[in-house]
Amino acid sequence: MPPTDTTPPPAAAGAPAEAVTPLMRGIAVLRRLTDADGTLSLSELERATGLARSTVDRVTATLARMGFVRLDGRDAVLTPRVMALGNAYLAALRLPGLLGGDADALADALDESVSLAVPDRDGIRFLHQATRRRAMSLSFRIGDLLPAERTAPGALFAAEWTEAEWARWRERRAADPADLGFPAVPPRAPGRAADGDPFEERTQEAREQGWALDDQLIEPGLVALSVPVRAPDGSIACAASVVSHTSRHSAASLRDTLLPRLRETVAAMERVLARADVADEAVDEAVDEAAPAHAEQPLAAWTAASKQELGREFIESLARGLTVLTAFGEGHAELTLSAAAEATGLARATARRALITLEHLGYVASEGRTFRLTPRVLALGYPPLSRTSLPQIAAPHLAALAARVHDSASLATLDGDEIRYTARVATTRVMSVNITVGTRLPAYATALGRAMLAGLPPAERYARLTRSAPRPLTPRTVTAPDALAALLDQVADQGYALVEEELEEGLRSIAVPVRSGTGEVVAAVNVAMHTVRRTAEECVTDVLPELRATVAGIEADLHIAGRFARIPLT
Repeated sequence: MPPTDTTPPPAAAGAPAEAVTPLMRGIAVLRRLTDADGTLSLSELERATGLARSTVDRVTATLARMGFVRLDGRDAVLTPRVMALGNAYLAALRLPGLLGGDADALADALDESVSLAVPDRDGIRFLHQATRRRAMSLSFRIGDLLPAERTAPGALFAAEWTEAEWARWRERRAADPADLGFPAVPPRAPGRAADGDPFEERTQEAREQGWALDDQLIEPGLVALSVPVRAPDGSIACAASVVSHTSRHSAASLRDTLLPRLRETVAAMERVLARADVADEAVDEAVDEAAPAHAEQPLAAWTAASKQELGREFIESLARGLTVLTAFGEGHAELTLSAAAEATGLARATARRALITLEHLGYVASEGRTFRLTPRVLALGYPPLSRTSLPQIAAPHLAALAARVHDSASLATLDGDEIRYTARVATTRVMSVNITVGTRLPAYATALGRAMLAGLPPAERYARLTRSAPRPLTPRTVTAPDALAALLDQVADQGYALVEEELEEGLRSIAVPVRSGTGEVVAAVNVAMHTVRRTAEECVTDVLPELRATVAGIEADLHIAGRFARIPLT
């Protein structure tokens, strides 16, 4: 019998009576999308979740309204804004912010990949990755889950397992000998899946040595060395690992060569945690009295307005339940029920049912009267999006902009004295601007270049202009450094650049800078057209507002995606 709207999803088995079924269904959809690397058709989601198509449609419509999913034809696509869920966990945990810099510095010093991981039941989950770009490089992402027995950190964490945790591990190994439940790692070969596993022996060695090795347990050629990073109370806060390839190190040489340096870095990380612990004690009273910041628009009002607009297609209980996760964050690693309700603007009973559901699914853990997020929250969209790039983030925004203004839209970055196009959506016109991704143009003669140059300190702007020796490309090209410097001052003041026929006769372009979360100009977006299409005044009155709205959307996604992950600009 096919599933219906009232048929509980598989996750509902054994659920508490107060569990919110729509929330479980929504999380099931997010998990299937995550496992599928971020994109599935609605028909595939129906099959993967066992939900009725009408339910899938309502769930994805709600997630789209929240900005977590983009509906692209028949496909549902995860968007960077779903990373706000994982960001709440990482901010509450604080480890990436506190220790990520040391991990990055170690990776640079060793020229090897370095990762931070935490335990997630009988697996490990990555919090931070500092990877080397090579032909053979580490492909694991923030949020990826690996079986403990196939990793070096797993042996360190298992050294502190209780007998109940060992029993759960043995049960999982018996039920999934090939590790098919871990999409981030290749399945075990049939022969290896049937062999006995020396994991318990390796765990005992890790307990005695204080470090652990992964000698090609995940796949041939991959070796890793891990050391536990301990919190001030002596518990393991996370594991720091150096990962290499057998073409560079054997497991033994990795240990012999790099263990002292890894231990040195871990000692520095533990000093950071000790200082943070002292600082926490100094502000505990203030934090206890503070509530998490409210959203700009109270959740209850937003969900009510969304329900009014979308009707039955919007599932309020799903939106409210997911928003409870974002009540946690830096300074709010643990929340009481009352604090969670206050932070979200939800009724206490509504917040309680959401927390009960999230705890049943393993995304929240409780101790006494307080709740905290678990690493499993990272499974909600984080892995496929943690490796996204700025051009990928910008692409749907550019497509929407081009559709609204009916002219080509592009994203470019500054590369020395030139701009390089990194994303572009062209319109289908008899006469259109013909530029492809990868094209380089002189920055001084383009709106994109001026929008980015204006973001530099004035002294650096002038130095670049004099160094690049501007030359005329058309009769209207401004080339005098002083005149260009004055134009860049104007661009900096007004927040956009308009260039008319300086790059090519008949070409007009208007551009707005794209800023990172720190305020640095990292790229620019433009709309380009033939001069007969619009006057300069019409570009400012009609196109500029659309351009600014597009950039605001790109920046919002970039700031969320880049909070704990490195976002490549190209």
